[in-house]
Amino acid sequence: MGTIKKGILGGVSGKVGTIVGVHWKSSYYIRAHAAKVSNPRTPKQQEQRGKFATVFGFLKTIKPFIRIGYKEFTEEKSAYNAAMSYMLKKVVINSEKEITIDFNRVLVSTGSLMPVFEGTATASEGKIFFNWKDNSGMGNAEDTDITMVLAYNKDKGMAVYDTEAGSRQDEAAELMIPDEWQDDELIAYLSFRSADGSSVANSVRMTILS
Repeated sequence: MGTIKKGILGGVSGKVGTIVGVHWKSSYYIRAHAAKVSNPRTPKQQEQRGKFATVFGFLKTIKPFIRIGYKEFTEEKSAYNAAMSYMLKKVVINSEKEITIDFNRVLVSTGSLMPVFEGTATASEGKIFFNWKDNSGMGNAEDTDITMVLAYNKDKGMAVYDTEAGSRQDEAAELMIPDEWQDDELIAYLSFRSADGSSVANSVRMTILS
């Protein structure tokens, strides 16, 4: 129980109702008492925390890529927060056993630029080889658009990427992958950004052939 020093206009020591009084260096201070959450770990809260942790674990491995890939959405929030928002709404799967990511719906980049046309990916000799058809002149696609490639290792939770792997007109790019990834499950994405960096294409997931 708190006490009031020197009458009703004096300092407060201890807890009085919803405030807490503190005496320090001959002065009295009051602060609001922290409210208690009746059930801070409801199933809904635990589910949301699980989703957040799952998406965070993925995004932290490709954060520099995301900064470029979500550049068109940085007026009201950061690129990272825009990516987090999208992933939480569209990509996370909550099954009875675990919370996972639907990598088919993942967008490591998104925007208004014309995306890749007829892309493929092949793994060989420690590299992933990306190929596509040059669709420059279709919509806002230009031959100078810069190629961005990414590979994510589902088994190790790691990623490698290159945000300057060539240009749209090259119709090909390659990405080095670590030797120890040879037997792991990999996921690849291919995208473009304009030469001036103002616009970005939706990434396309590539099925990796061997």
